[in-house]
Amino acid sequence: MKQSNFALRLQPSLMEASRKLAESEGVALNQLFNVAVAQMIASHDTAEYIAQRAKRADVRATLALLRRPRAGEPPRAGDELPESWKHSRAAGRQEPRIKAATRSK
Repeated sequence: MKQSNFALRLQPSLMEASRKLAESEGVALNQLFNVAVAQMIASHDTAEYIAQRAKRADVRATLALLRRPRAGEPPRAGDELPESWKHSRAAGRQEPRIKAATRSK
């Protein structure tokens, strides 16, 4: 793997916090910076991918599919709600809000 050097100028407080974090993680400062940059790139790429997919989405068709009744069909294995979700919903609003995007023309 080809490596390159780059002079990185950080504020002293950021450098000290970076050193402490690297030490607590048991990695070299260089490795910490490499991982941080890789995470930032992955985050950006993921957001870009999701944005591109969202542009192709057919919201009306998706909502129609979600509203389609499953009349006479029993629940399938895995349809159960997690207990933590049931308890959190019991304390609050029961029905999800319908966003403006779901209104028909």
